[in-house]
Amino acid sequence: MQHRKLVERELTSEGPRRTGGAKRRGRSATVNVGESPLGWLHAHGHLDERLFDAGERLRADYERAALGPNVTMRWDPVRVKGGPGDGLSPTERQIASKSRFDGALQQAGRGLEDILWRVVCAGETLPIAEKALSWPARSGKLVLKLALDRVADFYRIG
Repeated sequence: MQHRKLVERELTSEGPRRTGGAKRRGRSATVNVGESPLGWLHAHGHLDERLFDAGERLRADYERAALGPNVTMRWDPVRVKGGPGDGLSPTERQIASKSRFDGALQQAGRGLEDILWRVVCAGETLPIAEKALSWPARSGKLVLKLALDRVADFYRIG
């Protein structure tokens, strides 16, 4: 279950903007800032269950492989009992996750890994990812669906 952190945002011509403590005139919306862009697309009917599951598997492998930015000190809790893949050391589980992550990106194909990483792993919204990649507006959803379909094939999600 995802965390719920509801925040009131003012809607502007550029998109949602955070409002301060004082009320402003105009339209506003309550948004869940704890929801991932992938979760939002799925909840609003833009991604079917298969594509959502593929994205979640990719994100889980990304996080298990510890590919995100780190600080020099690790504050991860020490686990006494192993999780999935018992019999493997934490390092071996991390290497296996990295291998699956790399394989999934390779299966997605060249040019599609950028949108996958930005939306699924880095948590960027589609408009931000499209702008960073210098893509036309509203083109990212189609490309993301294509990439997620290939990732679902890699993970053998039926």
